[in-house]
Amino acid sequence: MSIGNSPEDERPFQDVSEETRTSVGRALQQARIAAGLTVDDVSSATRVRIAIVHAIEADNFAPCGGDVYARGHIRTLAKAVRLDPAPLIERYDADHGGRPAPTPAAPLFEAERIRPERRGPNWTAAMVAAIVAVVGFVGFTAFKGGDDGSGATDQVAQGATPTSGKSASPTPKKSKPADEKPEPSDSAIAAAPQDKVTVQVSAANGRSWISAKDHNGRMLFDGLLNKGDSKTFQDSSKINLILGDAGAIQLYVNGKKIEDDFQPGAVERLTYTKGDPEVG
Repeated sequence: MSIGNSPEDERPFQDVSEETRTSVGRALQQARIAAGLTVDDVSSATRVRIAIVHAIEADNFAPCGGDVYARGHIRTLAKAVRLDPAPLIERYDADHGGRPAPTPAAPLFEAERIRPERRGPNWTAAMVAAIVAVVGFVGFTAFKGGDDGSGATDQVAQGATPTSGKSASPTPKKSKPADEKPEPSDSAIAAAPQDKVTVQVSAANGRSWISAKDHNGRMLFDGLLNKGDSKTFQDSSKINLILGDAGAIQLYVNGKKIEDDFQPGAVERLTYTKGDPEVG
């Protein structure tokens, strides 16, 4: 019987570096808390559902629906909490069998593959041709009726009278303001009422999610502005904003251009009141 260390005592120590390193979900959660954001704030800024944000922070990527979607959510959440997404995505790939092949991303573009189908335009062309044929037939019948007798001529004259009379004028007057309302000009912003706060949000440098509330907390808008889009909000005392990507946004408050140097991908929470703009 030998006395000494057993074979188990001579085994090398287990490397626990992989176990102790910060996981993807834990890194996102710590960055969110450090940025002073709640899960609701991140969900509003990124449009990622609250349940999915909670699941990702718990390293449960099943609700994402696949590796392609999980990597996209990780990238979006990392930008919202001001983290570099590249190391997190590399860590995710290492933990889940490497970078996914390009083929699983095909479902993302199914909608775009459907668009080139010409069934819709063909139906449209057929409808236009039918309308042109009906209009031509009606016009031919009206002119033919005018040559045969005065009855048809009276009908054509009576039908033309309302278009040239006073009753036809209100129609274009009503349609013009309706066309101008959705996109107020810069001069309209400059002439904003002094007793109200007016904020114009323009996606000048790219697209961004924005959220706007009035002084009572009522939601005025919560959605995505594509590049070139703009929204104008007005309230009696205060407008609260959350910008998902502040670097893509240009603000005009009470007719004045805001010159703040917002960084691309930065989430900004702003409040503007009557008078000179004030950052909340």
